Amino acid sequence: MACVLETPLRMSVLSEVTASSRHYVDRLFDPDPQKVLQGVRDMKNAVIGNNKQKANLIVLGAVPRLLYLLQQEISSTELKTECAVVLGSLAMGTENNVKSLLDCHIIPALLQGLLSPELKFIEACLRCLRTIFTSPVTPEELLYTDATVIPHLMALLSRSRYTQEYICQIFSHCCKLRHWHSCGFKSSPQPLLCANGPDHQTVLFNHGAVQNIAHLLTSASYKVRMQALKCFSVLAFENPQVSMTLVNVLVDGELLPQIFVKMLQRDKPIEMQLTSAKCLTYMCRAGAIRTDDTCIVLKTLPCLVRMCCKERLLEERVDGAETLAYLIETDVELQRIASITDHLIAMLADYFKYPSSVSAITDIKRLDHDLKHAHELRQAAFKLYAALGANDEDIRKKIIETENMMDRIVNGLSESSIKVRLAAVRCLHSLSRSVQQLRTSFQDHAVWKPLMKVLQNAPDEILVVASSTLCNLLLEFSPSKEPILESGAIELLCSLTQSDNLALRVNGVWALMNMAFQAEQKIKADILRGLSTEQLFQLLSDSDVNVLMKTLGLLRNLLSTRPHIDQIISTHGKQIMQAVTLILEGEHNVEVKEQTLCILANIADGTTAKELIMTNDDILQKIKYYMSHSNAKLQLAAMFCVSNLIWNEEEGSQERQDKLRDIGIVDILHKLSQSSDPNLCDKAKTALQQYLA
Repeated sequence: MACVLETPLRMSVLSEVTASSRHYVDRLFDPDPQKVLQGVRDMKNAVIGNNKQKANLIVLGAVPRLLYLLQQEISSTELKTECAVVLGSLAMGTENNVKSLLDCHIIPALLQGLLSPELKFIEACLRCLRTIFTSPVTPEELLYTDATVIPHLMALLSRSRYTQEYICQIFSHCCKLRHWHSCGFKSSPQPLLCANGPDHQTVLFNHGAVQNIAHLLTSASYKVRMQALKCFSVLAFENPQVSMTLVNVLVDGELLPQIFVKMLQRDKPIEMQLTSAKCLTYMCRAGAIRTDDTCIVLKTLPCLVRMCCKERLLEERVDGAETLAYLIETDVELQRIASITDHLIAMLADYFKYPSSVSAITDIKRLDHDLKHAHELRQAAFKLYAALGANDEDIRKKIIETENMMDRIVNGLSESSIKVRLAAVRCLHSLSRSVQQLRTSFQDHAVWKPLMKVLQNAPDEILVVASSTLCNLLLEFSPSKEPILESGAIELLCSLTQSDNLALRVNGVWALMNMAFQAEQKIKADILRGLSTEQLFQLLSDSDVNVLMKTLGLLRNLLSTRPHIDQIISTHGKQIMQAVTLILEGEHNVEVKEQTLCILANIADGTTAKELIMTNDDILQKIKYYMSHSNAKLQLAAMFCVSNLIWNEEEGSQERQDKLRDIGIVDILHKLSQSSDPNLCDKAKTALQQYLA
C-alpha cells in the first residue's frame, strides 16, 4: 500500500506549498491585457526578498508564461518590461532557480529582447541577463553561441549608463581564458578556463572592447567606472595583445596606465584601488609594463601590500595577497621590495589567526564570516610566502623565522581544503630551494612525513608541486633523503614516471636521479628493479626532451663508481648500449647527445664494463665520429670515453690502445692537440701521453 500512497502524499504536500501562489500564475492567463499587467506587477511585489515564493512560482510554471508574454509582439512594452523584471527577481533567488530559468531557454529570449527599440525594456533584459550570467551555474559560452550578440552589445553600450554598467558586468563575468596554468607556482588571483574555439578575450578584443569601454573609465557613474575597470582586468589577464594595446590607449588626453594609477590612490574606494592594481599587475605580467616602472614599484606594489593589513576586510586581504603574489612571482627585485614593505612577512602571519577566539565568544555572525574566509586567508598567505621566497635566501630565512611558520605549513599539508593544501605545498616547495633550510628547519620539523602523505592519491595539480619539492628533499646534502628512502619513495616515484602527466613524469625521473646520486649499490638496484628495464627505455624514447635529459641523468648517476658500473652493465648492458646507439643516431639536440656520450664515458671507466664498448664496433665508430664533430662539447665528451678506454694503469690497456689506433683515433687526437680550443687541446695531449708512456 505504501507505493500506492506515495504519489498522492507528495501531491498533497506540493498543493499545500503552492496553493497560496497559484492565483499569481492564474492571472497571467487572463484575456484582459491590463489585468495581466497588474498580475505581473503583483507577482513582482510578492517575490521581492521571498525565496520560498520564487520557488513556488517556478514550480507552478510561471517562467514559461512570463517568457511567452515577453516575446509576444502584441504585448505592450510595459508588460514586456515588467516580465523581464520579475524574471530577474526570480534569478536572484537560489542557484536552482537559475537552473530552472536556463532550462526554459531564458537567455535566447532575453537576447532577442535586446533588439527592441525601447530602452526601458532593453535595460530590464540586460539587468536580468546580468543576474543570470553572474551566477556560477550559468555556462559563459551561452553568451558566445550567436556571433551577432557581442557586436550588438557593443552597440548598446552608448544607450545609457545602465546599459554600460550591465554590459560591462556581463563581459567581465563571461570572459574566460582557454588555458589553465600548468606547473610551477603559477597561481593567479583568478584562474580561468574556457571551451574550444577562440577564447573570450580574443572575441571581445576583436569586436572593439578596448575602444568601446575605455571612455567609460571617466563616466560620472561610479558603478559604470567600476564595471569598466573590472572588464579591463579580465581582458588583460595573461594576454599580451590586449595589454600592449591598453598601454597606448588615450582617454581624454591621458594614457590608460595613468588613469589606473589615479584609481589606486588612497582616497579612492578600496574596490577601485584593488581592481586598478589588478589591471596594472596583469599588464605588467603580460610584458606591457616593465617590472621596474614606477607605476609598479611605487604605486601598484605598495597598494597591494596595503590591502594585506589588518584594517582591511578579510576578502580584501585575500584578494590583495593573491594579486601581489602574482605580481612578484617571477621578478626577484619585486620580491625583495615587497619583503621589506610595511613588515609584509610579519603581517601575513596574522592570516592564520582566523577565526579568533574573541569572535567565537562575542559574535556568532563574525565567527561565521571568519570561518568562511579562514581557508581563503591561509591559501593566500601560503601563495604570497611562496612567491616572496622563490629566489632570495634571506627572505626564505625571514619567512621560516616567522612565528610557528613550519608548523603552519605542516598543518596546511593536511587541511581538508584542496586549495589550502596546494598553496601549502607551493610554499614548502619555494622554501625547499634553500640548502640551509633543508639541513635545519626541514629536518627539525620532519616535513618529509606529511609531504609523503600528500603524495598518496593526491590530484595531479598537488602531485606536480609535491613531487617537485620531493626532488629537493632528495638532494645529496639533505638529511631527509635517508628517511624518505626508507618510507617507500622509490615505488612511488617509479609510478610517477608512468604518468600521462608530463610534469609528473619529469619530476618522477628527476627525483630518482637525485636519489641515485652517490647512492649505495642497494638503492641503485632497487631503482632499476622498481623502474623495470622496459620502463627505463620507454623513458629514453619519450618525446619530451626534459624527460629524456633527466632519464639520461639518472642513468649517469646509476653508472658511477666502478663496482656499480660493472654490476649494472652485467645485467642491463645490452639494453643500455641499444639505447645509447639509438640516441646518438637520432635527431637530438647537443645537450642530449653530450649527456649520452658522458654515459659512455662512465661505462668506459668500469673494470669489466669497458669491454662492452671495445667489442661493439658500431659504438667505437660513433665515438670516432663525435671526436671530429663541429661542436666542441660533443668532441670533449667523446674524448672522455677514449681517455677512460686507453688509460695505461688499467689491465688490457695496450690491446685497447692498439685497437683504437687501428680505427684512426690517434690521428684524430693529433689533430685535436693543435686545436685552438684549450680544453680540446689539453684533453687530446693528455690522451696521447698514454700512448707514449
